Amino acid sequence: MFCRNQTARATVARGSALEMEIRRGKFRKSLFTDTSQDSDIQKKIDHEIRMRDGACKLLAACSQRDQALEAAKSLQTCSTRIMAYMSELQRMKEAQVMQNIPRRSSDVGPMDDRLPCKGKVAISDLRIPLMWKDTEYFKNKGELHRCAVFCLLHLGGEIFDTDMVIVDRTLTDICFDNPIIFSDAGPGFQLHVELYSCCFEEDYSTGSTPRKLASKLSSSLGRSAGKKLRAAMESGPGSPVSNGGASPLLLPVPSVQGPKYHLLAHTTLSLSHVQDSFRTHDLTISGNEECSYWLPLYGSMCCRLVAQPNCMTQRMMSGWLKVRQCGGDPQSWSKVFAVLKGTSLFCYHRQEDVETNIEPVFTIGINKETRIRASDKDPHSKAQNICISNQYGGEEVTHTLTTESREDTHGWMEAFWQHFYDMSQWRQCCDDVMKIELPSPRKPAPITPKQGSLYHEMAPLAAPSCEGLLLQDNAVSAEIRALLSSYYSDSY
Repeated sequence: MFCRNQTARATVARGSALEMEIRRGKFRKSLFTDTSQDSDIQKKIDHEIRMRDGACKLLAACSQRDQALEAAKSLQTCSTRIMAYMSELQRMKEAQVMQNIPRRSSDVGPMDDRLPCKGKVAISDLRIPLMWKDTEYFKNKGELHRCAVFCLLHLGGEIFDTDMVIVDRTLTDICFDNPIIFSDAGPGFQLHVELYSCCFEEDYSTGSTPRKLASKLSSSLGRSAGKKLRAAMESGPGSPVSNGGASPLLLPVPSVQGPKYHLLAHTTLSLSHVQDSFRTHDLTISGNEECSYWLPLYGSMCCRLVAQPNCMTQRMMSGWLKVRQCGGDPQSWSKVFAVLKGTSLFCYHRQEDVETNIEPVFTIGINKETRIRASDKDPHSKAQNICISNQYGGEEVTHTLTTESREDTHGWMEAFWQHFYDMSQWRQCCDDVMKIELPSPRKPAPITPKQGSLYHEMAPLAAPSCEGLLLQDNAVSAEIRALLSSYYSDSY
């Protein structure tokens, strides 16, 4: 009878705990978060596939070299994003499978469930030195070899591209000045830097005129208004797939005449490369002098790679505390509003002082050398004291904190342990807050109306007074014009 009652009480206890988790939303989060993330990534994949299709159409229709190079760059960027998103989706699927595999208690360590905070990683002042021959650079002899180059940088599911730069022997360095910021990096990040090159002198013109382009686009979309767009955006190669369809990776990129970028060099940067200064990193070079896209690289690149962990820039814990400073009256306690951020515990008289940026009354150092422990229960308090000890000039200084309840004490101790864990994972990034420069507004697309961009060349064709196959369906015409407009307005 006793065992039966004990089992019943345990069942009721488990049921109550389950009910509390449901009320707190933990079950909803565990059940639906992964699904929503999968859906978001799938939407990104579908978007990039549509943009890739648009870049293919642009590339096939470009009549000028600059236009073709920009369209080819967009095509390469979209393809890289698709591959990165597919890898991220695969990683998430594997993580979901691992979560469903039961683990033995002996396999679970004390820190297995603790995850480090995320942070920002920024790369700026990217320089890639060139090594021209003396006869080429100093005597200006030989054929003027020019290449269009740009960099792709990706970290996890974030992919960015730099502006395109035309490189010849008049340049000693390939420079990409604008900083690029990755906002969702962990301490184990892998930042891939890839330099792509394309020979500038090759003939990329396809001979297409705007009217030929209009005929080609109209015929490829069919005659029916509703079916034209669907045929081009869903049925064509490389187009997005409907729910339950084939994987986008199984659909090849359409073969389009025009320039093609080739991987010239690449490298991978990690946390060990982070330093708040300008540093040199090794490059792995692809290709050789026989390749049309070849450029004489030194085999290194210079940049400033910095990181800002969230624990250094965001409020990790805050609340009211009573503080007794070292050497003070044992009965003298100061009530303060404390904020844990970076390498300090900031103590204010009022909570409002935090928002108005008023200087704190005093600060307590919280760094890798700080020792924190929960002391015996104070006879005049309902909670345990928290003792924080630091070394200053060979002398130990201890501050004693107390909270309103045991639950608050547990919350603060957990915040301190998490903070120390974050610092141990981000290492040198937690010595001081590294400065990240904000990127300047991106330069407008180099294709202007004076150069006769494809979008502006097509505008007269869409006028009601003009004849053309694009006018057979206003909906299709509007869709193509919107696609071209979004590309030339720098949608990336």
